[in-house]
Amino acid sequence: MRRARLGFWLFLAPVLAWLVLLIILPHLDLLIMSLRDGSGARAAWTLQNYANFFGEPIYWLTFVRTAMYSIITTAITFLLAMPVAFYIAKVARVRLQGFLLTLLLLPFWVSELVRIYGWMILLRESGVVNFALLKLGVIDAPIEMLYNDATMIMGLVYTSMLFMVVPLVSAVESLDDSLIEAAHDLGAGRAVIWWRIILPHCKPGITSGSIVVFMLCLGNYLTPNLMGGKNSLWFTEQIYNQFIASFNWNQGAAFGFLLLALSSAIIWLGLKLSGQKLGEVAS
Repeated sequence: MRRARLGFWLFLAPVLAWLVLLIILPHLDLLIMSLRDGSGARAAWTLQNYANFFGEPIYWLTFVRTAMYSIITTAITFLLAMPVAFYIAKVARVRLQGFLLTLLLLPFWVSELVRIYGWMILLRESGVVNFALLKLGVIDAPIEMLYNDATMIMGLVYTSMLFMVVPLVSAVESLDDSLIEAAHDLGAGRAVIWWRIILPHCKPGITSGSIVVFMLCLGNYLTPNLMGGKNSLWFTEQIYNQFIASFNWNQGAAFGFLLLALSSAIIWLGLKLSGQKLGEVAS
């Protein structure tokens, strides 16, 4: 019994060390920092860093904009990923399934920065797409395809697709084929089968994939900054500016906790609306 307990704590120790040293302690320090007006012994406790957020429209408008675009990106990613996941899980042969999943994984063998620059090479005015359209006579002059919201969302969907497909594939694979066949034999159409059988069965996979994609979009910095341009403000950029550009760590810490509160609130709301619990989704 003692050996079993010793083994349990030995295996658990690295996880606890990781949680305490890299998650809990830094966040506690940031929380304290967000409630102070400076550093050192003279710093006083204050809520001014949080009040600054509500007093400056650019901050909370960027906050709302980031949340809305993250939700839109999550919805688009789900609509694109669901047919892909169904094809991989139910239509493709077993050998082809592994190949298709490897294809989805392939872009992640390079860093996010390299992937974004790849899109920029394709979409810039002197890029591949404009060159092809000019040669085909479709356009008379190069079109600026970068630095707008549509391009930014496309980049976010591209970087998030794998994290939506994988949980959906697992959910669809667990669906008994006989249910679909029985519904089809009873005269149900494709829309009814999807609405009444497939989507309800895949609800845990949809929720877990949506949470991951939403969190990735909300905390993304590179894609909105490089593909969205200066007009596509993202809240992580505000946090970066406070920490790095302004050296105002107290304000940056407050913004970071506001972003954490926003993501937690939206995930809680999503779980309530879908009638699920976080433990069920995680399992």
